[in-house]
Amino acid sequence: MSDFTFNRRRFLKGATASLALTALGAQGMNFTNPAKPLRVALIGTGWYGKSDLLRLIQVAPVNVVALCDVDKNMLEKAAELVSQRQQSKKKPKLYGDYRKLLAENKLDIVVIGTPDHWHALQTIDAVKAGAHVYVQKPISKDVIEGEAMVAAARKYNKVVQVGTQRKSTPHLIDAKKNIVDAGLLGKVSHVEMCCYFHMRANGNPPEQPVPAFLDYEMWTGPAPLRPYDGLPHVRWWRTFMEYGNGIMGDMCIHMFDTARWMLNLGWPKKISSTGGIYVQKEGKSNISDTQSALFEYDGLNCVWTHRSWGTPANPDYPWSLTLYGDKGTLFASTMQCDFVPQGEGSEGKKIHLDVLYEKEKYPEDVTEPTEPKIELNAAPATRRHMLDFLAAIEKGSRPVADIEEGHISTASCLLANISMQVGRPLVYDPKKREVVGDPEATALLKKPYRQPYVHPDPTMV
Repeated sequence: MSDFTFNRRRFLKGATASLALTALGAQGMNFTNPAKPLRVALIGTGWYGKSDLLRLIQVAPVNVVALCDVDKNMLEKAAELVSQRQQSKKKPKLYGDYRKLLAENKLDIVVIGTPDHWHALQTIDAVKAGAHVYVQKPISKDVIEGEAMVAAARKYNKVVQVGTQRKSTPHLIDAKKNIVDAGLLGKVSHVEMCCYFHMRANGNPPEQPVPAFLDYEMWTGPAPLRPYDGLPHVRWWRTFMEYGNGIMGDMCIHMFDTARWMLNLGWPKKISSTGGIYVQKEGKSNISDTQSALFEYDGLNCVWTHRSWGTPANPDYPWSLTLYGDKGTLFASTMQCDFVPQGEGSEGKKIHLDVLYEKEKYPEDVTEPTEPKIELNAAPATRRHMLDFLAAIEKGSRPVADIEEGHISTASCLLANISMQVGRPLVYDPKKREVVGDPEATALLKKPYRQPYVHPDPTMV
């Protein structure tokens, strides 16, 4: 055979074994016999909040002492599941207000799985309360929130790991080391990123009374209070810019963060974006169904495209990034990677990498009753992400998805949305925290908060 292929079995014996040594042995961690279990709380017990917490339980002896959610039904189900899964079999204390949870419990770790519009306040309050934080992406609803989160993490000397777990995905780690860093691509001068999933919730549900089990006022928090038209859980809240950042903030951040990590990129020099609601105009959704963005670097462009309709450009890579070098091309996704060499001086051998599953080692991945079901392809990555988080806490070092890196990736996507809104390219100055020469765009870096909530100030956290 002329093609050189890494199959899953070989990969498990090689890259995964070395990764495990790095995550555990090389960093001097011993999570099997700590002095005492880490005290953990989860804020936001929905789909991904539970998924993150359960992956942490799988890799470390933790004591989940408290859970918080504004949906009492969801909270009770989460408590029952956690009591079954954690070693102590104890049921955590339950809260509807995260501020009371933080005030009443001394915590080592807080996991945050709430919608985007709550990430900043909860992360800042948690580090102020003395906890390290694992927060989902995108880290913030606006750029200044992200600046404040970084400032708080540094001021209180806490580890904040962002849920951009592509950096802990085994086949992507292998691709970075053995393809990108090994120079098989040559000089990379173009990156394409995309998402063609039909994931944009849309519809016209009627207004209705808020159910007794849901504190909708607290769910909304600092965001605008929309008329209640059904449970906002899972995809419904993401279809509104009041609470999230559209597909750009939900999906682009993963691929852009991965490109930045693989190529060692910082802030883009310039960001521009165009798009809007071109096709799916019949429902309430106000996020774009079609959008392109350009993140410019010296000698390199990173281009993003999403459509929530139609067919993907490459059916094998519907949500992915592609690195184009003068010696070859790397196609990469959460499920696989393919290196295709080109021209003289290339290795002349194709490389294929598959996603790692660990269903035999962790059978609960398949059986746990979370709704929607666990992302099986992401579970091994999240476990390694948690191990990296714990190692950073032990060593007092920065994790692989440190809050500052998460902020750069998040803010770049938010700036793309602002560029689409104002209709021109933007140059962001992170030192001055302003868009250069553009007062209108600078004003959009900070979203208004609903009273009595106060927007965090990076100079006063």
